[in-house]
Amino acid sequence: MERFTRSWSSLVFWLWGTLALAWADPRVAHVVIVSMDGAAPWVLRHTSMPVLHQLYREGAATWDAETIRPPVTLPSHTSMLTGVHPSRHRITWNDWRPTNGVVRVPTIFAAAKRAGLTTAMFVGKEKLQHLFQPGTVDHFDYGGEVLAGARISPDGTAGEDCYTTVPDESRRARSVARRAAAYIRQNRPNLCFIHLADPDVVGHKHGWGSPEQRRCLQDVDAALNEILGAIRRAGLRRNTVLIVTADHGGHGKGHSSDVPENVRIPWIAWGADVRNGTELNEPISTCDTAATALWLLDVPSPGPLDGRPVRVAFRHP
Repeated sequence: MERFTRSWSSLVFWLWGTLALAWADPRVAHVVIVSMDGAAPWVLRHTSMPVLHQLYREGAATWDAETIRPPVTLPSHTSMLTGVHPSRHRITWNDWRPTNGVVRVPTIFAAAKRAGLTTAMFVGKEKLQHLFQPGTVDHFDYGGEVLAGARISPDGTAGEDCYTTVPDESRRARSVARRAAAYIRQNRPNLCFIHLADPDVVGHKHGWGSPEQRRCLQDVDAALNEILGAIRRAGLRRNTVLIVTADHGGHGKGHSSDVPENVRIPWIAWGADVRNGTELNEPISTCDTAATALWLLDVPSPGPLDGRPVRVAFRHP
């Protein structure tokens, strides 16, 4: 009888915990992820970027997070937005290949849509269309071109409306941020990803840490300010977490080798329930960004992830 009582008590406790979790509200209603493509911490720390440095001071942050190996744009962003390593998501190329189709594992946008949430992506590079799975993103913007549906079909064939070029100006950080900010103010998406390509583009041309790259990082800082302004003007400040990170760093005029300057990335969480002014000392990987976004929105993971939520960044983990 005593054994039965203990077993019944354990069952009731388990059911109570399960139902409480099912009925729990999400930790926040909105997550905005900003990726500063090629933004190396060793450059960021010594560049005049008042908005970024304010986010770092006010949020929970580290300059010592790490991306995947090799540290290249498309595979890294795929890990950032799926939560799994390239060995699982299988995107190992780093250019726009329409015949390769879209990523085959679920993205965080797919998970969010299944949970009934709204989603948006704003990107500065054409190859990030490989992350645009059919039916997962309500608003996908590349260079001002808005994709209402899949540009490439799941079987890897190119759609008739695929394009190859857009004006350079429309892909720059301030233009991307301006369009994203307008969308956030009007539509208040639950999950929004904003990709700022400038540091990588200028780094390849002029070098990481060059005067030209530092100047473009000031434009990135202005873009961050635009995004923050939209969050505030939309009345979302109290219920939004902003994650600012990068896909890789860089040195010289490249970033593909496995050296600290290329692999280290910033990771900053700012906003609702964040432990303000916290230096994050535990290891953080780019896969953790996906896991953290899903955890914050209380969205079930689409499967086992290689990342895990950065709970230590928040007051109520």
